[in-house]
Amino acid sequence: MGALRRLIATVARSQATVLITGESGTGKELIARALHEASNRRLGRFVTINCGAIPRELIESELFGHRKGAFTGAVVDRVGRFEQAHGGTIFLDEIGDLALDMQVKLLRVLQERVVDPVGSMQSTPIDVRVVAATHRDLEAEVLAGRFREDLYYRLNVMPLASPALRDRSEDVPELLSHHASRLAPDGCAPITFDQGTLDALQAYVWPGNVRELSNLVDRFTTLFSGRCVSLRDIPLPMLPRGLHAAQECLALQAHSTPVVYNLMSPAAAQAGGKVLPHDPADRMVDSGDAAGLNSGVATDVEQSILMAQGGPTVVLPPQGLSLKDHLAETERSLLEQALARSGGNVSQTARLLQIQRTTLIEKLNKYAMRAA
Repeated sequence: MGALRRLIATVARSQATVLITGESGTGKELIARALHEASNRRLGRFVTINCGAIPRELIESELFGHRKGAFTGAVVDRVGRFEQAHGGTIFLDEIGDLALDMQVKLLRVLQERVVDPVGSMQSTPIDVRVVAATHRDLEAEVLAGRFREDLYYRLNVMPLASPALRDRSEDVPELLSHHASRLAPDGCAPITFDQGTLDALQAYVWPGNVRELSNLVDRFTTLFSGRCVSLRDIPLPMLPRGLHAAQECLALQAHSTPVVYNLMSPAAAQAGGKVLPHDPADRMVDSGDAAGLNSGVATDVEQSILMAQGGPTVVLPPQGLSLKDHLAETERSLLEQALARSGGNVSQTARLLQIQRTTLIEKLNKYAMRAA
């Protein structure tokens, strides 16, 4: 995100057309506004239009305007969005949803810098900077024949990519704090989150990206105004499906007894029970049943780490467990999470797990898993 901010500052100084790509909810309009505010057009208007939200029969009039009597219902002249943005910036959101016939007309506007209002016999010159955005893969749309290749290259002068939230999970705590402060009612302190909840939210893949995070904070602010939010206290219907398992883990943790560790070496035990505090390699679970083992769970810190990694909540049974099977289960869980976070991209998954690409492929074959 720091690199993106620096790129925005550089690109803003030019007049080049910008194409912003990224998933829905990643803040593409915020990037467009930042470009406008940092440019020499900041005193002009920033005009937005969602190309996928306007009916096909009205989009030409919305973009380029119309003259009185041009069609049924055109009782007065209408200034289009391009003319409204004269001297400023126009933001064409979801440009990938624009119909092919309108793509031809937009291409002419970008080339000639004039608009032809519907019903007018005269072109109108415009001075605007064009910033477009889409969640679609426009190169794939070009190959499929749904987007004009010449328009794609006309728009893609300066490409900017808005990263998905799952690719910058370290930003989640700061984003939670920012939106909690922004959404706090007047006179009320912003909500906060306990550590277990923060770990769960940071491990969540956020399919709706920052927009989903903002909506979730808004929901929690309504339910728990001014309080510290714990995942255990949130009604299940108020949680995204992807956080249900994390809530179950925290609930199990809350009703379990921690493991008691005896940090006593065998030599110290024979010497009468003197504790050797700097000998953690000799720590043993305190004996308490016929098998010499207490059943229990790991410490709160260990539980939080396991939950954040997507691993199972471990309860060591009196008869013990297969460490090999448990480690395999944990490894498989981490592979699944990394694949989901990278969208099935093998190279990115390997970087997330900090292993070689060939090693990752071997592990995927081992567990009969497939990348996208």
